[in-house]
Order: sequence, then C-alpha cells, then structure tokens
Amino acid sequence: MSESRKSWLSLVGLWMLLLVLAALRPLALPDEGRYGDVGRWMMVSGDWLAPRLDGIPFFHKPPLLHWLQAITLSVAGVHAWSSRLVPALHAGLMVLSLYLAARHIAGERTARRAVWMLGTSLAFLIGGQYINHDMLVGTWIGIAVWCFAGAIMARDKPAKGLALAGFAACALGVLSKGLIGLVLPGLVMFVWLSLTRQWGKAWRMPWLSGLLLFSTIALPWFVLGQQKYPGLFDYLIIGQHFGRYTGSTFNNQWPLWFFPVVLLALLLPWAFLVLWQGLASGVRHKLALLKPASPWQALLWVWLISITVFFSLPRSKLVGYILPVIPPLTLLAAQFWEERFAHKPKAPWAFGLLCGLNLALGIGLNHLAGEHSLQRSSRDVAHALACRMDPHDTVVVAGGYPYDLPFEANLKQPVVVVSDWPEARKSAGDNWQREMFEGADFDPQAAQVLQGPEVLTQEPPANHWLVTSRDVSTLGDLSLWQKVFEGRAWTLWQSAVSAGKSPKAAEHKGLSCSDHHRQEQRQQ
Repeated sequence: MSESRKSWLSLVGLWMLLLVLAALRPLALPDEGRYGDVGRWMMVSGDWLAPRLDGIPFFHKPPLLHWLQAITLSVAGVHAWSSRLVPALHAGLMVLSLYLAARHIAGERTARRAVWMLGTSLAFLIGGQYINHDMLVGTWIGIAVWCFAGAIMARDKPAKGLALAGFAACALGVLSKGLIGLVLPGLVMFVWLSLTRQWGKAWRMPWLSGLLLFSTIALPWFVLGQQKYPGLFDYLIIGQHFGRYTGSTFNNQWPLWFFPVVLLALLLPWAFLVLWQGLASGVRHKLALLKPASPWQALLWVWLISITVFFSLPRSKLVGYILPVIPPLTLLAAQFWEERFAHKPKAPWAFGLLCGLNLALGIGLNHLAGEHSLQRSSRDVAHALACRMDPHDTVVVAGGYPYDLPFEANLKQPVVVVSDWPEARKSAGDNWQREMFEGADFDPQAAQVLQGPEVLTQEPPANHWLVTSRDVSTLGDLSLWQKVFEGRAWTLWQSAVSAGKSPKAAEHKGLSCSDHHRQEQRQQ
C-alpha cells in the first residue's frame, strides 16, 4: 500500500469515527440546544435572512452555521447527529487542509503523523462535533492562512488561484462568526510578511479580484439584514464583537494562562512537544523562534503565538475560541516528533500507544459528556410532549428556558416563554433572558411569545401545555394545570380543562405515551 493511500485511509477512518461519536450523546446545554434549534427553526420557517431562537431574531453571529444546518436537517431529519454534521464536516476539512499543507511543507510521513495527532485529539473528537460556530470559523481561518501563505511562497509570483481561495475562505469565515474570519488571517499574514520580509511579493497579490470575490460572498447578508433590521450592524458588530472583546460584564472570565492550558489539553500530549521545543530553542538560541530556519517555520510560530495572544487579552474566554491555532500547533508537534523520536526503534509503538490512549480518552469523555447532558436535558419531557400534543397546540415554558425542548419535540410553533420581562430588562446579565428580549426588539410581532407570570394564573384553553423546571415554588398557583409527566430536569403539565383527552399525536403515529416513557427509562 502506498504512503499516500495510508494517509487518505487515515483521514477517512478518523472522520468516520467522529461521525459515530456525534450520534451517541444528547444535545449539550445551553449551546447545542440553542444553535441546534436556530438551524431547525430556519428550516421550519423558511426565513433564511434572520436566524431565530424560538421565532425571535437571534443576531449574535452570522448565519453560515444555520444555513448549513437547515440543509442537513431537511435532508437527514431532525436529530442531534444531523445538526452536528455541519461542525463535523468542517472538522474533517480542517484535518484535510492540514494534511495537504503539511505534505507540501514537510513530506508525506510527517503529514500523516499530523493527521493522526489531530484526528485522535480532543480538539477533533469533541470539538469537531460540538454544535457552535467555533469549528467553522477555525477551519476557514486555517484554510485562508494556508492559501495565502502558499500563494506567497510560489516561486516567481503569487499563485492567483491560491490567493483567491484565501479570499473566499476569509469570506466564509466572516459568515461563520464575524470579523475574526478576516482579522485573524490578516493579523497572521501581516506579522509573518513583516518577519520574513516578503512584502514585495504581497503587493503583487490579486487584491482587486480577491476583494471583489470576498465582498460578493460575505457582504450580501449583512447588507440585506441591515436593510430589514436597521439595528443589526450596531448589535452584531459593535455589541457582539467589540463589546465582548473589550467588555468585563460577560460570562466565562478567565486569566491570561487559560488558553495555553486549554491547548495542552486539546492536543494532549502532542502540545507538550511544542512547549518543549519552544523552551529549548529559547534557552539555547535566545531569539531563535523569531528567526526560524524557514519561512514556513516562521508562519507556524507566528500563527500559533499571535492568535493565542489575541484571544488571551479579553476577559471573556471559551474553549472553542482557540481552535484556529490547532493546525499550526499540530504540525509543529509532528515535525518535532520526526526530528527527535521517529528514528528510535520503539517510536512507532510509542506513537501508536499514545494515539490509542487519546482515542480512548475522547470516547470516554464523549460518553461522560452525554451522561452529564442528560441531567439537564428536557429530552424526556420533549418526547412525552410530542407523543401527546397536536401540532397546533400551544406550549408554554416557565422557570427557565429548556433550549433543547423545541428541537427534541420538533415543534412547528414558537413556545410562549413566561418571565418577569420588565424586571429582566433591568437586571438580566449575560443569560437566556437577555438573548430573548434583545432579539425581540428587532421584531415586535415575534416578541408576543414573551409573556408575564399572569399567564399561568389565567384559565388556559384545552390545547395548552406547560413545561416547567422541577422546582415550581417560584411560579405561584398552578392549580389550573395538571402534571402529566415528570422528567429528570423538567416537568410537563396539561391544561386542567383538557386532562383525560387521548393523545392525538400518539394515535396518528401508532405509538402510546407509555411506549415513549419506557423508551426514555431504558435510555436513562
């Protein structure tokens, strides 16, 4: 078997494993419930302009993830797996682009080693199937950097095809998560070109056609969105971009050491090789890292350091932010292994053992993550609701917002969300209430699903259902509702005037609610 064939089989095998893992756990909350249902709602509503959460505009991020999810959900059905197919496809693309670049830079054997390092890491096995925007933007940032650098490193003049591919990747990065899709490749290229003194070539890039291609792909959604929703630019760019980067009131605040530690965990144990290499070079040659042996080595270190510093500066930090530096970190580790260990007699066994341990760790953590998600999930209640309700019934939620409920029950109408909204506008932090009332400001008609606590004390019609948290002590009098199902974290109630009616949806499906209950009991 040829070396190239071994590499391609490795790529396919690791990606197939990722798809299997993506089917084995419920939606993680809140992120996967939120983003999974935004994509599902886009499919249900047919509104491809405004991403919506429970029918309310949700402009925290641009729409590429949701567009692709609407397609995969319509083709493969409404399941967690079909929603995770979008980040999984991008994770596969990240590994593929790493392989192609590494093969060009360091040869076939190092490229295949990089594939196994990344493909057995937590960054790939867990991050590669997690439903949010991070894997998408990390992949397109990586492709943009590889393409721009490849274009610059062409012998005579910049390779136009690669350069245009880089501009297209930047545009898709912007549609994935906003300005960082352009800013971070630009930051890496600026520092790298300055360090390696290649600005002469950079000015010969196809800037006019590249910027035209970028604008054609990236800008139409922003222009159309701003026309229909005049506050979109201020909310998305000023608030969700600059506000989150410079603000101190958002969740998940961590110190400067957060991302270096995260990288050591995401690419365990290979990232320690890069740390070792960096420390050894610094001790022996002082500024050797600033004057690497080749422009490609300079690119990898600039890429790794500049983006890590960029994301370390703001106070609010999430693990997925750092995914754009996984490709250069992996290739540096693969090169270091080839230089220091590959020639040793037991190196193949050691490498295989480490990859096997990583696979076991990834599979084990995937299982534990699924068990943890079940403790907060409304999936059991959603299935009980789906088998009892008519598609046109009204669902009310109180005591919180079960992000995965609309997705798991595949609801065709927005749920009514009960809270003290005037008070929430005064005191809500970076939470689900703020997501909803800020989004409702863009669409007053959609805002009608946000109702006050008085809804629970008014006699509901026969076609109403209520989902509450297990603790109902703060919800007041629920005498007009009858409890019909108690799940792990949420409880299902039916309007008292309709109690005792036969479950219509279950009759249509030929499946009773007791069957659903038994299925859930077996899954617990």
